[in-house]
Amino acid sequence: MAGVVVGRRGRRPAGAGVPLTFEVIAEVLRERIRSGGLRPGDALPTQAVLMREFGAASLTVQKAMALLKQEGWAVSRPGKGAFVAHHDHAADDADDLDGPDATAPVGGTTARVEALERALTEAAQQIADLRGRVEALESGGGKRGR
Repeated sequence: MAGVVVGRRGRRPAGAGVPLTFEVIAEVLRERIRSGGLRPGDALPTQAVLMREFGAASLTVQKAMALLKQEGWAVSRPGKGAFVAHHDHAADDADDLDGPDATAPVGGTTARVEALERALTEAAQQIADLRGRVEALESGGGKRGR
């Protein structure tokens, strides 16, 4: 992306084609995914790493990550970070915005559903673990604190 001029503020001058910093960050990460540098399931760079790499503020990096998640390129795993979504973006590069399939990125929706299913599975496991702890406390530790 040599020679790319990045807008430093949140406002874009009328008619200017200069991408904002968060857009540049998102595009660089998309390109890393497209090229195979980042593969499905790989952890995306941390916020701190991206802040250093692009000389960007925390909010700018957060906006870039939110954009990638909204587009289905990335998923969050609470407590673990952001990861490359498990789907193919080859169709996203087709530039056929007027075609009959241009209404919704199916892969993005699929990735979000998969991420929600994983999160639900993790939550169910955590609930089961907590139930086991509560039962153990109730059966053996009921006299504690008296």
